[in-house]
Amino acid sequence: MLYPKVLLLQARRAGDPMAAHELACFVDRCGLPAAHVVPHDLCAGPPILARIREYDALMVGGSGDYYVSRRNLPHFDAFLDLLREVVEAGHPTFASCFGYQSLVEALGGEIIFDSVNTEVGTYPLTLTGEGRSDELFGSLPDRFNAQLGRKDRAVAHPEGVPNLATSQASPHQALRVPNRPIWASQFHPELDRKANEDRYRHYLDGYAPHMSAEELAAALERFDDSPEASDLLRRFMELVTS
Repeated sequence: MLYPKVLLLQARRAGDPMAAHELACFVDRCGLPAAHVVPHDLCAGPPILARIREYDALMVGGSGDYYVSRRNLPHFDAFLDLLREVVEAGHPTFASCFGYQSLVEALGGEIIFDSVNTEVGTYPLTLTGEGRSDELFGSLPDRFNAQLGRKDRAVAHPEGVPNLATSQASPHQALRVPNRPIWASQFHPELDRKANEDRYRHYLDGYAPHMSAEELAAALERFDDSPEASDLLRRFMELVTS
């Protein structure tokens, strides 16, 4: 059987075990053999577009220590330039969390740091009208659970780019670039309940300065299953490679 190949862009500091954890999650949720999801370390600089075109799809993951609002990822401007090239080329792409925020920033939207409305755990999301009519997100129920772990959030999408889903704390949760096979979500479709809880425990020190002890403890009670969102990447791969 011939499997498609995916290039996964990762923004993780050197030695962070969550890089391998993230890679394994993308492999699992895409339903691909491990050798068919190839990681690329963004801290070493973004790849060139020609390399991306060697793969059937591009994916961009989250980040543990880097924030779009702070622009503290090494080579960040070059990364944004690459995302604009990917959009211009129309290469199949799915970006989550940090990847979503970076795409919003690259195309002219607005990302802010918002520790007051931090979303950590499993949250109910609601599709917008554009989401219900979207060929990928329209396969989700109108209301579905999703895994989140963020302090940055989008307050405005780029002009002409529809918002596909909302949550109570963050009205902008997903997008599709019009007329391109390019989607992105603030939530993590690559994570299930256990994987998100594992990641939360690993990055607990990063959340602690922005959450009370009660909020940190409550977050552990907020993890739940998210079967529909966790199946989104498999459906994305079917859609862009069929």
